[in-house]
Amino acid sequence: MSVLEDTKILLGELISFPTVSSDSNLDMIKHLADRLSACGVEVEIWHNETGTKANLFATLGPKRDGGIVLSGHSDVVPVTDQDWSSDPFKMEERGGKWYGRGTCDMKGFIAAAVAMAPNYAQLDLQRPVHFAFTYDEEVGCFGARALADTLREKDINPAVAIIGEPTSMRIIEGHKGCYEYTTHFIGLEGHGSGPDRGVNAVEYAVRYVSKLLELKMDLQQRAPANSRFEPPWTTINTGALVGGVAHNVIPGKARVEWEMRPVQKSDADYVKDELHKFCAHKLIPAMQAVHPDAAIETEVIGEVDGLEPMDDNKARDLVMELTGANGTDVVPFGTEAGIFQDLGMSVVVCGPGSIEQAHKPDEYVSEDQMAQCLDMLGRLSAKLI
Repeated sequence: MSVLEDTKILLGELISFPTVSSDSNLDMIKHLADRLSACGVEVEIWHNETGTKANLFATLGPKRDGGIVLSGHSDVVPVTDQDWSSDPFKMEERGGKWYGRGTCDMKGFIAAAVAMAPNYAQLDLQRPVHFAFTYDEEVGCFGARALADTLREKDINPAVAIIGEPTSMRIIEGHKGCYEYTTHFIGLEGHGSGPDRGVNAVEYAVRYVSKLLELKMDLQQRAPANSRFEPPWTTINTGALVGGVAHNVIPGKARVEWEMRPVQKSDADYVKDELHKFCAHKLIPAMQAVHPDAAIETEVIGEVDGLEPMDDNKARDLVMELTGANGTDVVPFGTEAGIFQDLGMSVVVCGPGSIEQAHKPDEYVSEDQMAQCLDMLGRLSAKLI
């Protein structure tokens, strides 16, 4: 059986596990662990606090620094209210395309990497190859962050990571981060006829949004001179401002839902520091002068670091050599790549399928894309010996 045919069969098996982020991924992780263990890969499974999710980290070759990580997330987005032409959790082939939820995002890459494991196992490996499959990427990259913590604790230090998100096999060396927050304002309700006797949470939320708008403009001046992103600066978006109950009631509660997409981590630090000073020195003292229990509290929904383009990037150079590509790109969507970069690895994003199919009904990956991915992973063999 060819590696492509084996990959197709394995991908069909992976699609049959409905690993929507709200559900467990344990059955799929066990299936992958069994496949890898069968060809001599040393497999570790690290569960989350509730025991309902797990990361898989597996290694072939010598236990030393400098290995190569092949990584993908096991969870998929829901299919609720989507109009599919076939069962989303039963892979179907039509016209050279393999349909099913997660085919491109991103079980296709996982299947290809695992299908190549027996080939790697036959080599006299001089550097380790690691397989890292995570949970809950779609809802905040929680699995990858937990994986990073475990790798630090165990002092495991790979040098290179290939994140197999769907890029149509283009080499992606950069993407913005995604930081999401909900800021809560706790004031003091009262009758609208006596505004000085209450703390209007909505008005303070508006002042907070005004500060966000000010910072939004400041960030345009902080854009790196060589930024390849569009737009080239860190952006801020105010998604919602919610508060109040009636025309004549001073609102005691309000919230602002907002996000920023940093092109560099220093921008995120700048925004958070400026907001902290604004609240601590201006808004909160004014609120507590009327009501000592008034407060502003920011809830972190998710902070996913971007992948910052680097002049020296061994992962980029390696994958360019493996694929024969003569250029790289940056993308607007986020991945787990920045978490691996923060561990000190060189990182690129490169995988089969297009982001245009991800999250949509009738998601698919083409057989041609899978063949290109397997060719890249096959050429990797020469870099492991």
